[in-house]
Amino acid sequence: MSQPVTIYTTSWCPYCSAAKALLRGKGVSFTEIDVEKTAGSRASMVQRTGGRTSVPQVFIGETHVGGCDDLHALDRSGKLDPMLDA
Repeated sequence: MSQPVTIYTTSWCPYCSAAKALLRGKGVSFTEIDVEKTAGSRASMVQRTGGRTSVPQVFIGETHVGGCDDLHALDRSGKLDPMLDA
């Protein structure tokens, strides 16, 4: 059983695209929330992240892992797969 993954994005953000590509490459399904198209979602993201306003913001389960660089760093360190599978 894998953890649900949620990613807050915008349609034009290259970092959002890179984060989604990494997840897709691992065969991970995720819920994408476009903060420009979904009413109230940016405010919800800022609240969930403790004040971060940039996209993407990635959650694995209820754990905030951060943005694109954070997600790639977790993958490089070998910590991403165990989090996804927890």
